[in-house]
Order: sequence, then structure tokens, then C-alpha cells
Amino acid sequence: MNQHLIKFNGIVICTESFGNPDNPAILLIMGAQASMVWWEEEFCRRLADKGHFVIRYDNRDVGLSTTYELGNPEYSFEDMADDAIQILDGYGIKQAHIVGISMGGMLTQIIALRHHERVLKITLISTSNFAPELPPMEQKVIDYFSNAGAIDWTNEESVVEFSVGKWKILKGTKHQFDEDRIYNLAKEEVNRSNNLASMNNHGVLIGGESYLVRTSEIDVPALVIHGTEDPIIPFEHGIALAKKIPGAILLPLEGTGHEVHVDDWETIIDAISKHTVSH
Repeated sequence: MNQHLIKFNGIVICTESFGNPDNPAILLIMGAQASMVWWEEEFCRRLADKGHFVIRYDNRDVGLSTTYELGNPEYSFEDMADDAIQILDGYGIKQAHIVGISMGGMLTQIIALRHHERVLKITLISTSNFAPELPPMEQKVIDYFSNAGAIDWTNEESVVEFSVGKWKILKGTKHQFDEDRIYNLAKEEVNRSNNLASMNNHGVLIGGESYLVRTSEIDVPALVIHGTEDPIIPFEHGIALAKKIPGAILLPLEGTGHEVHVDDWETIIDAISKHTVSH
């Protein structure tokens, strides 16, 4: 694993890479209010071992990347999509496979339309184009996140506990919830954060609408991976996304929630790897 800070226009994006840089590149984009640690190191190494150069990174307002005043993010979803291209430029990569989860999957769709020439293939995990006819998130998720304002974001243990509770809410019924593992990841996230509270800026971002209504215009090969018990972006979103993108392949994860659970790693890694090398 190698850390590399990408700096442009006063912005700093913290990245880490795995594997041989001569191999085809895979850029991993994490979801909202989550740093790169949730693309776990072992997951990244195992994906790299399949013959890929894997890059994970902290989006703006999480981890060691640039943060903004709470409630006043000075950027849009389009800017976040452009950040991914700045990362590729920083590594000297002309084209890459893009893998995004949740908000990261939304950004991946924008990238595929906005920077088509830089994208080889895309994988969309637990995400959506958020068409208005699709079902909303489950009430238990709304209720849990409505308490975020009561969290003392200067108290690291409170933030860790909130994070552990979040992932417990988002899990499916198939896999056991490994509380110690999630706690340790949440603790790692807290320990490598420039400003914990700023992650909440992801909830007030604007932009992206002009691209998400054009999902059917995406013309790079797409793999859609979605848990059948996702409580925040219901499985129907994944089905609709796979139908909307021409030629897209849908891989359901039975009983999985809004998560990249270790028990699904082999399935996900194999699917991504096969997708990137297929013609």
C-alpha cells in the first residue's frame, strides 16, 4: 500500500494504491459520509492480486482530504466527479475502470457521461440514478440518521458508536454483523480524519441531476451489484439501473444490505475482475 496526496486548485485528496502500476487501473469511489477505510485493505489487496492496480481515496470532507465548514461545502457532485479525474491524472493514468458504491456509484455514472474518454468499464454497487418513481429508503434508516444532529462530533467515541450503529442498521439478514471489525474500522476512520463533523456536508450537496437523467446514454460496459435487502437504496433501484444502462449486467447479492460484507468479497472481487477483462 502506498499513500499519495493529489493536490490541485488548493484541494488535497488523499489516495492509497495497491498492486503493480503497470496493471489495468481500478479506481474505487466510496459512498457518502465514509472514508476510504471502508474499502478495506484486504479487499483492495485481493482485488489487486487479480492483476489490477487498485486506488482508493478519501472524498472531500472525509478522512485526510480537504474539508469545509460544516453546512457550507464549496463544491458540487460534478466537482467530486472531476476529483476522480484529477486522481487519474496524478497517477499518470489515461483510462481506468471505475467502481463506485452508493454515492460513489452516483459519481461513477456522472464520470461515465462527463469524462467518457477516461473510462474503460464501470461497476455500480448499491447505488441508483434516483429516478422519482423508485422506492424510498426504509423508515428505520431515516429515523437513525435523524439523530445525527445530536451527536457530539468532538467526542471520538460517540462518533465511533454512531458509525457502528449505522452499519448495523444498513446490514442485511444473510451475514453476521461483526461488531468488533466494524468498531475497529470506525476507530481507524476517526483517527485519520481532518474534521469528523464535515462528513455531514455530503448530505447537503447539490448537482448531478442533469447527468442522472441521462443514465440510458452511458455506453461503457456496466456491472450492477446490489444487495436484495438494501434498506437505504432498495434493490428495485439496482434492477432499474441495470435495465436503464444498455447492456448492463445485474448481480444480485441475496440477503445482503447496504454493505461490502467480507462474506461477499469473493463474489464481488471475482465479478469485478471478470467484468474488467471481458470483451
